[in-house]
Amino acid sequence: MNDEKRNGEAPVPDHHYSYLTQEQKTQLKKIEGFGWQLKFIRRPLFKPVTVVVVNSDNDSVGILEEDGRLNLDPDVDIRH
Repeated sequence: MNDEKRNGEAPVPDHHYSYLTQEQKTQLKKIEGFGWQLKFIRRPLFKPVTVVVVNSDNDSVGILEEDGRLNLDPDVDIRH
């Protein structure tokens, strides 16, 4: 059984800014200055996207909420 759900889609699409709200774009630029980076954008059909970021050590995961808040206690399953 194959648990892969991306169906060949890149974790971070080339035009990733088109998936983000203005607040998420602003916050992403701010946190990138502290070593955080965009890990992937989950893009389920008919649901809001989930923007997942990681710190520079890859030991902390966060979600950029639609309003730009960085949620460091996300309720999301991440495959390793």
